[in-house]
Amino acid sequence: MNNQKKSDENYHKVLEDAELLYTNVQIHNIVEDIAKAVSKKLEDTNPIVMPVMIGGLITAGQLIPKLNFPLEVDYIHATRYSSSTQGGKLVWLKKPDKSLLDRTILLIDDILDEGITLSEIITYCYSNGAKNVLTFVLVKKELENRKLKRDIDFVGTTVPNVYVFGQGMDYCEYYRNINGIYAIKKV
Repeated sequence: MNNQKKSDENYHKVLEDAELLYTNVQIHNIVEDIAKAVSKKLEDTNPIVMPVMIGGLITAGQLIPKLNFPLEVDYIHATRYSSSTQGGKLVWLKKPDKSLLDRTILLIDDILDEGITLSEIITYCYSNGAKNVLTFVLVKKELENRKLKRDIDFVGTTVPNVYVFGQGMDYCEYYRNINGIYAIKKV
């Protein structure tokens, strides 16, 4: 058996064994509710809305069209994971093109784990002149020792401290496109 076929089978097994935590319909309703809250808070601020790539892409694509007020879109890409399931040193892949000076920023991310990446991105935005930085994460893990020392402004839902994928979150760079949020089966 070639390595690619074996790898494909392993990924299929991960999905088959995973537990569905949230359906696509539940996620749709969560994003609808968050869009209302974001609109109420930001409609008069002319914000820059920035997905945190790659994980924030799917959620941003669902949220941004529901925000019916003037805004600009840019993106930021910093990662600690690459294709790993363990976080490492922060690597900047893309900083925003737009000036953040005196602007309100809404960062959209897929998941809040320890908060190290998001904390560094928030610091970057403020150090580049942002007036206000707000955050939206679709999923917040239930952790006790989080490194992020501020509250998230908009949280879609919470999950236990397990490895999750789908809806922008990946399993070794795969399954970001899966509808729903799944938890890896504990072995």
